[in-house]
Amino acid sequence: MKKIHAALIALISLILVGSLVIGGLQLYTSQRTLPDEINLAGWEIGGMNIDDVQSGLEQRLRALEALPLILKADGAADLSPTLKQAGLTYKAPAFLQALQGLKEGNLWDRFNARRNFPRSWSLASRLDIKQLKDILSPAWERSAFGVPVDATRVITPGDQVVYTPGTNSREVNWTALETTLLAAVPTDFQQLEDLQNNPLILEVPLTVLEPAITLKELKDQGIERKITQFSTSLGSSGPGRTHNVDAAAKAVNGTILPPDAVFDYGKAIEKARQEYGFREAPVIVGGRLQPGMGGGICQVSSTLYNAALRTGLEIVERRNHSVPVNYLPKGQDATFAEGYINFRFRNNTGKYIIIQAEVQGRALTVKLFGTFPKNISYDIQSKTVEILPPKDVFIRDASLSPGSSRVIQQGKTGYVVETHITRYVDGKAVETTQLSRDVYPAQKRLIAANQPGAGRNPTPEATERPFMEDGVRSSQ
Repeated sequence: MKKIHAALIALISLILVGSLVIGGLQLYTSQRTLPDEINLAGWEIGGMNIDDVQSGLEQRLRALEALPLILKADGAADLSPTLKQAGLTYKAPAFLQALQGLKEGNLWDRFNARRNFPRSWSLASRLDIKQLKDILSPAWERSAFGVPVDATRVITPGDQVVYTPGTNSREVNWTALETTLLAAVPTDFQQLEDLQNNPLILEVPLTVLEPAITLKELKDQGIERKITQFSTSLGSSGPGRTHNVDAAAKAVNGTILPPDAVFDYGKAIEKARQEYGFREAPVIVGGRLQPGMGGGICQVSSTLYNAALRTGLEIVERRNHSVPVNYLPKGQDATFAEGYINFRFRNNTGKYIIIQAEVQGRALTVKLFGTFPKNISYDIQSKTVEILPPKDVFIRDASLSPGSSRVIQQGKTGYVVETHITRYVDGKAVETTQLSRDVYPAQKRLIAANQPGAGRNPTPEATERPFMEDGVRSSQ
């Protein structure tokens, strides 16, 4: 009986102790205050009411985001967004989740949450850089710093090469700005009061924005001065021929030829055709003049040929006309026949070359600008080494009186011409070489005659279909 009584007393005691423990736990976990000695980002909140902490936290977070930020950029007006307007937001997700652990879950979970509640907490900040980029936008950058202006090179009417430096502008260095901003903004509540009265000032990191074309790049091309000039006369050229020469000159004018590049006259002619068009003027077909489209364009290639020779440029492709021209000595012309003959030269000066070509009055002038030794010059001399007399070809014409004759086609004298180029250094001839040996074929004279010996049925000459020089094929 005594054993039963003792067991009953023990059970009752255990129940009482358990009740006391549970009651104590209930009291412990049901507290509406935080544990002691809790610090949230510099804010001492130990022992404070949980609801007060939550509302106070929200106020402090918004106060941080509302702090003014003074953005200074050299030469630009200051900007004053708030931290939130600049894209910065603050939260305390881990702390709020821990607070929920004090109020939610079973008794044991709440007990552990309170007993193990950390004593120190920090804030989480996030920067949405897009918002700041909307403030420091490209439009703002242009307004604050302008835009880069390219360096320029102008050749004056007096043939002086004038360089004007470009101007730089600036743009925001976003990588540096993001790093600087995150390092400067507050990370706890201790700075809150001070920063409300003394705004945070931030120098915006800037990067120099250079123009697309810099003065150095232009000068490195080597366009230092006019290195040669050559002119030919348009003489009595009619309106159509004058227009064609002018169109070809405009297509050539302004050409910038890099080192080792090859100038292609055929491409210039195509440009002239598309941009200016050609008119009818005399062209050369089979060694004789006849109406055609683009007559006169070879005066530009021939004038350019002479300018290139006087700069020592490498002639890649050149042929003389089938008949001499009246604006240059024989042996110094350069013909063009679309699809057959082109004129090309290579820029072997090691620097850039600019070609200017212009018709003024009754003269065509070609100028080359670049880098060339002032003590070097060239002289061109042509000499006729053989005269080719025209051949008479008789054709019998029974309609003529016996023994009489008449000229159907006048012949033309032909020439063999050798051209030499002499290189001068400091005014002294140091080298003379043969530049070309050109043949201007004689043109036969056709004579109709009714006399013995006149061919009744002359044997036809095997000839290729003649191509057109000094003009272009009609687009029709």
